[in-house]
Amino acid sequence: MSGTHGTEEPPGTVLQQTPPPVRDVRAVDGEAGRNRRFWSARRVPAGLLALLTLLVAGAFLYDIAAVRADRPAMSWRRELARNLAERPLDDTWVLVGAGVATALGLWLVLLALTPGLRSLLPMRRTHSDVRAGLHRGAAETVLRDRAMEVAGVQSVRVRMRRAKADVRAVSHFRGLDEVRADLDTVLDDAVRGLGLVRPPALSVRVRRPGRKG
Repeated sequence: MSGTHGTEEPPGTVLQQTPPPVRDVRAVDGEAGRNRRFWSARRVPAGLLALLTLLVAGAFLYDIAAVRADRPAMSWRRELARNLAERPLDDTWVLVGAGVATALGLWLVLLALTPGLRSLLPMRRTHSDVRAGLHRGAAETVLRDRAMEVAGVQSVRVRMRRAKADVRAVSHFRGLDEVRADLDTVLDDAVRGLGLVRPPALSVRVRRPGRKG
């Protein structure tokens, strides 16, 4: 992570320095408004899959090498071969194993095709070689702090999604309509100030203490 020298970014902001693009800079600037999420490295699933593949392949290679050296095959491989040859395709354990393998394969395909990092919201680019993202928790904190500045607001709960920000406020004085109108104005300005590629739509509700809604 790196940022520009001499400036301080707000907490929760992630900067990613990318190499200068080979293509025309105008094309990159034209893509600044596109909602492109950050891609996860998927290190844990990739590491687990590599470890499992290494263990299984190593066991089979060792047994095959032992057989080539005129040694008897391991009992587990003989038992596995016998079961695969004798069990019918509609056997319960065969169906269970096929289901588990299918589910695992679909999970890996899903991980490969989706970006992940749902908690990191992409921000608008001001420089073609720098990408910035804002954590949802930081965005929620900013909106909550701005909402608490509105007169009459006692407490605020904010839940940030990719396309929507749910704000639930409790007002202990002033009219609810007045408080809601002020919250709409303040939070609209706060959302624009976040600099997100896709600013979330606001859903604001205000209630009195002791009432649920």
